[in-house]
Amino acid sequence: MEEIGPVDYAIIGFPGNRFRGEIAPAIGDLVDAGTIRIIDIAFVGKDADGSIVAMEMTELDPDVQEGLASLGIEVSGLFSDEDLIGAAEELDPNSSAALLIWENVWARNVAQAMRDAGGVLLAFERIPHDLVQEARELALEAAKA
Repeated sequence: MEEIGPVDYAIIGFPGNRFRGEIAPAIGDLVDAGTIRIIDIAFVGKDADGSIVAMEMTELDPDVQEGLASLGIEVSGLFSDEDLIGAAEELDPNSSAALLIWENVWARNVAQAMRDAGGVLLAFERIPHDLVQEARELALEAAKA
């Protein structure tokens, strides 16, 4: 079996169910550039009265499936029913979310080199965007002073 690069997942919420179409082309750009490979995608939602729905890509309308299939998504069923229901339950009423699992293709070779050298991942954490922006702004202000 082929070794793959690091794999990440994200849950992207859409308060008020305001999902817009800009996401698919942006993801498509990353896929086309060989930066990432989408391994799985699913969608969840909670309506105004709190009822939840969870759908894998194969359960979506055929038109939506076709648009997502153009991204080269390899639906692998990595999200369990419990994953989907748990994500939907966490949503505020009248909200939806997309759940994505992707391989960081760009890091495949370096990750394999680290494994081949006996390296073991000890920690990994993504720094939230807001914290990075705040730190950058503070550094800019300090540099100006």
